[in-house]
Amino acid sequence: MYTEDDFIMISALQHYIFCPRQCGLIHVDDVWQDNLFTVRGEILHEKVDTDTYETRGDVKTVRGLRIHSYKYGLVGRCDVVEFKNTLNGKEVFPVEFKAGQPKEDMSDKVQLCAQVLCLEEMLNTHISKAAFFYGKIRRRNIVIIDEELRKQTITVIQSVREIVDNKKIPKAEYSAKCGNCSLINICQPKAMNKRRLQNYIKELYSV
Repeated sequence: MYTEDDFIMISALQHYIFCPRQCGLIHVDDVWQDNLFTVRGEILHEKVDTDTYETRGDVKTVRGLRIHSYKYGLVGRCDVVEFKNTLNGKEVFPVEFKAGQPKEDMSDKVQLCAQVLCLEEMLNTHISKAAFFYGKIRRRNIVIIDEELRKQTITVIQSVREIVDNKKIPKAEYSAKCGNCSLINICQPKAMNKRRLQNYIKELYSV
């Protein structure tokens, strides 16, 4: 069990999958810089993170629900959680809002699964599925919270905790996705690459 002082943000898991160094810069060095993608996400979340709720029929919808897990040392917020009364009890269904479209990697699914782990602990329940609402395709995308996804999520949690607890930021490794990172000017992955740096120095002295 962890204390609140040990909590890490659920968003750190998504940052880690995108790039371990990005995760370290944000959650160890407290570095942040917006770009087009982050601003779009913030605008969308402003519409749903309102700390309000409404009831329609047998479904109660809570927006901006703060969540945590002492077992995994996580803290965060759910965009939307729907509580529905069924014959088998109360069904809990989290929905995460994203500005773009489904990603090829596991970052979104791991983030959603981490929310599920928190909700299950807080509400003493089991959640078998959740969903994303992607702004670009304008529809829900159902995610099954199976054992494989849970194992992957727990592995990522452990990896992020190792970075945060040791306060050791991973080395930069340049790749095509660096162009979509808001921290590229701070990280400078090309300059941090030893081979590229050596070539850069040689070019300077050859002028």
